[in-house]
Amino acid sequence: MLRPEVKAGPRTIGDGHPFFVIAEASSNHNRDMKTALGLIDAAAAASADAVKFQAFTADKIVARMREKHPYIEKMFPESGSMHEVYKQMELPAEWLGDLKAYSEEKGLIFLCTPFDEEAVDDLEKLDLAAYKIASYELWHLPLIRHAAATGKPLLISTGMANLADIEPALEAAEAGGCKEVALFHCAASYPAAFTELNLRAIPAMKRAFGVPVGYSDHSNGITAAVVTAALGGNMIEKHFTLGRDMPGPDHPFSIEPDELKALVQGVRECEEALGSPVKHRLPSEEGSFVMGRRSIFAATDIPAGALIREDMLAILRPGTGLEPRFLDRVVGRRAAVDIRSQDPLTWDKIA
Repeated sequence: MLRPEVKAGPRTIGDGHPFFVIAEASSNHNRDMKTALGLIDAAAAASADAVKFQAFTADKIVARMREKHPYIEKMFPESGSMHEVYKQMELPAEWLGDLKAYSEEKGLIFLCTPFDEEAVDDLEKLDLAAYKIASYELWHLPLIRHAAATGKPLLISTGMANLADIEPALEAAEAGGCKEVALFHCAASYPAAFTELNLRAIPAMKRAFGVPVGYSDHSNGITAAVVTAALGGNMIEKHFTLGRDMPGPDHPFSIEPDELKALVQGVRECEEALGSPVKHRLPSEEGSFVMGRRSIFAATDIPAGALIREDMLAILRPGTGLEPRFLDRVVGRRAAVDIRSQDPLTWDKIA
């Protein structure tokens, strides 16, 4: 039985816990260590919870064919085969330890997406808090079982999938020995149009599977992240870059450091704004409750014993007298004492 919460290092992901923000560096390091460290710096400066890279080799992820992913073909028509593209994006395995250490020094949880079993084994030596499984690997059940066998939590993206596609992946995770899985809803298009995001799937997935659910976002801007938090999602994964004009396939749909900072601020403000489902008067409203509401006042002097008519009364601020809902119970009764004009009416002034 999968648990309703996932423990990722010092953080717990799930309902009742702070929204978890993963800054997805992907391959935006451009095989340059200085750029990779700069991405970690930017994630830390934005107060993200985690920074994530990807561990793959071209030989183990794609065949040597001329066909390219449509978005690669559209953005980089002269880029050669997909194998050549992936070769240019490989993260050197020897960097992983240094990147993890630097991330932790900056207060970030270091995460990584393995794309083959050997990558899982290499990452396991670093004792990661959790493993991310990419949308394209949702159907790679041997990889899921292998990652699950580490006993680490799995964060699984579900782009291109329906609920029936997700079930075998969860079964593979459980069969491999994993007890903690979180899911990312995702639209696997680059960039994803807002009309394709279908963010209402997030609460539906939470109901269907009983595990934490978030969103892996390829859309422009930060709107989807804030909406995910508002819908009760538990986490966001967002691609970011040091500059959208940098060469590489993931830069154009990534957000820049100032946007990442705005994203984190936006989801934190959303969390605060969601508050409690209980409707009640707030402590900050107490002054307005008295001074802003209306009550029944005397519009003229009303001598003791006089029959109170409606034209003798006014509904005014503040709310220090009888509430306006009692107007019909006041009209037709007699004044118990002299009531001066502009005095609020109270029950002890009415006979």
